[in-house]
Amino acid sequence: MGFLNNYELRLFLQGPAKTAWLVNRIVIPNLQIYSDLKQALNGSACVLTGTGWASSLEHLARKIALDLQIPSIGVIDHWVNYEHRFRRDGDILLPNSIWVSDPYAAAIAKSIFTNVDILELPNIYLHNIVHAIPKIREDSFNLLYVLEPLRNDWGNQIHGEFQALDFFAENIHLIVGEKHVSITLRPHPSDPPGKYAHWIKSNPFLNVSLDKNESLNEAIAASRWVVGAETFALVVAITAGRSTWSSLPPWAHRCRLPQPDIKHLRDYIT
Repeated sequence: MGFLNNYELRLFLQGPAKTAWLVNRIVIPNLQIYSDLKQALNGSACVLTGTGWASSLEHLARKIALDLQIPSIGVIDHWVNYEHRFRRDGDILLPNSIWVSDPYAAAIAKSIFTNVDILELPNIYLHNIVHAIPKIREDSFNLLYVLEPLRNDWGNQIHGEFQALDFFAENIHLIVGEKHVSITLRPHPSDPPGKYAHWIKSNPFLNVSLDKNESLNEAIAASRWVVGAETFALVVAITAGRSTWSSLPPWAHRCRLPQPDIKHLRDYIT
């Protein structure tokens, strides 16, 4: 761990992040895990947070840090919803510095946050995942569909993730041709158990099952095609050399991931 030996690190976790930590249990020197956020922040020299836009925990951590005059760093590991990540109930709170992991994200962040320091660092997380994914076997005809809550129904009173799924099911032939494929749905960590059971039952003409792999790289390793809306998993898939598609339908917003090799299913509709 090198330079980490010189620092005391404090960790506070909730939700899917806490679950992931308990599963992986990365060994870090001088690490203390706290059950109270204010106690973790009190006396700290700096706070480093993620920037999930569906949770208020990281926003609260930056707010407490501001009150305690502690500098804060926000890490953005995606390419969409940048402003929303720092707004809760009309309250906008920017960190002192924003860290991003590629030139696409740096350009987006610099165009939006003109008064915040933007630092581009290597995406070691992405590198490690992709490094563990072997090349696809020629006899593999598996399709992985990576899910995420879209929180937009585009005026149709149906959750966006299900609209994208239906659009995919209706047009899967544009992705796989006439091949008979096995389809695996990988729910998002925040999805409740059983969320997609009814959809699977309602599509008996598809060979669909839920993903049982613990890690994303295992799921991608077994798949020739990877489909989703605009989740980070699509970036992993395209970097690993998989045929990667966005399933956002024509009436939705266009997939905002900037990687040029991601295909948009909507573009193949004639």
